[in-house]
Amino acid sequence: MKKRSVSIAGHQTSISIEEPFWLALRGLATERGQSLAGLIATIDGERAAETNLSSAIRLAVLAWYQARLEAITPTDQAPISSE
Repeated sequence: MKKRSVSIAGHQTSISIEEPFWLALRGLATERGQSLAGLIATIDGERAAETNLSSAIRLAVLAWYQARLEAITPTDQAPISSE
């Protein structure tokens, strides 16, 4: 776990997530043309009330990777059967 302090809407908060998530979050911020703090504020504003910020960040990173995978994976192929 890597803990970092960020300022969101004028108040300091600490976020603990694994280093690979921090790296991916920076990539996502760069792709969107946002600062890291700006992206975290966006995620914070969009998360469900019952979801903590660290989990919301992980879910945002997962959604970003899923969207990137869908963009490069043909959707017209039938799913692979386990039979």
